[in-house]
Amino acid sequence: MPLPKSLSVLPLLVTAAACSTTHYRPAVDHPVKIGRPYTVRGITYTPAAEPDYDMLGLAGWYGNESGNQTANGERFRVKAIAGAHTTLPLPSYVEVTALDTGRTILVRINDRGPFVRGRIIDLTRGAARQLGIEGRGIAPVRVRRVDPSERDRAKLRKGRAAPLRPDAPPASLAAWRAQLAGTPAALDAAAGR
Repeated sequence: MPLPKSLSVLPLLVTAAACSTTHYRPAVDHPVKIGRPYTVRGITYTPAAEPDYDMLGLAGWYGNESGNQTANGERFRVKAIAGAHTTLPLPSYVEVTALDTGRTILVRINDRGPFVRGRIIDLTRGAARQLGIEGRGIAPVRVRRVDPSERDRAKLRKGRAAPLRPDAPPASLAAWRAQLAGTPAALDAAAGR
C-alpha cells in the first residue's frame, strides 16, 4: 500500500535537515585561543595575549550580516553582549566605555574584526544597544581588557548582559576625548572616511 502523499515527503525533509546542520562550539572560556597571524584586505593581524590591553578608538556594531558563526566557532547571536577584536584572545573580556556618556559595559570577545580603518572593536547589536550607541553606528570608546567575576562571565556566555560598570568620571572622559582627538582614526572619522 503506497504512503499518503503528505507522508511520502517526510524522508526528504529529514534528510535535508540532517545535511544542513552546523556544529557550533559551546560558549565556554577554555581553551583560550590566541591564533596565528592572518591577513585581511592586505593587512596582517597578529593575535597576542595582551593582558594589559587599554586603547582609545572607535567602536562600531554588526548584526545579521556577519554570518551565523563566530571566529571561535560559537553560534553568532546578534542580541548577545559580545564583540569582535582583531588581536585579543578568543574568548576574552573587555570593558567598553562610551566617551560621550561615560557608560561602561562588560563585553565578551568571541569574534574577529573589525576590518575597517580606525575602529578598534565591533559590538553585536545587543552590546551596542546596552552601551547606547546603536543609533549612531560608530562612537568613540575606551576598550580595556579585564578579568571579571565568574558570575559575570557566565551571564555573558549565555548572551545576557552583566551588570553595568560604574560610569567613567567626567575628568577621565575629558582627558580620553582630548587624547583621542589627535589620532589618525579620529581625524579619519571626522572627515567621514
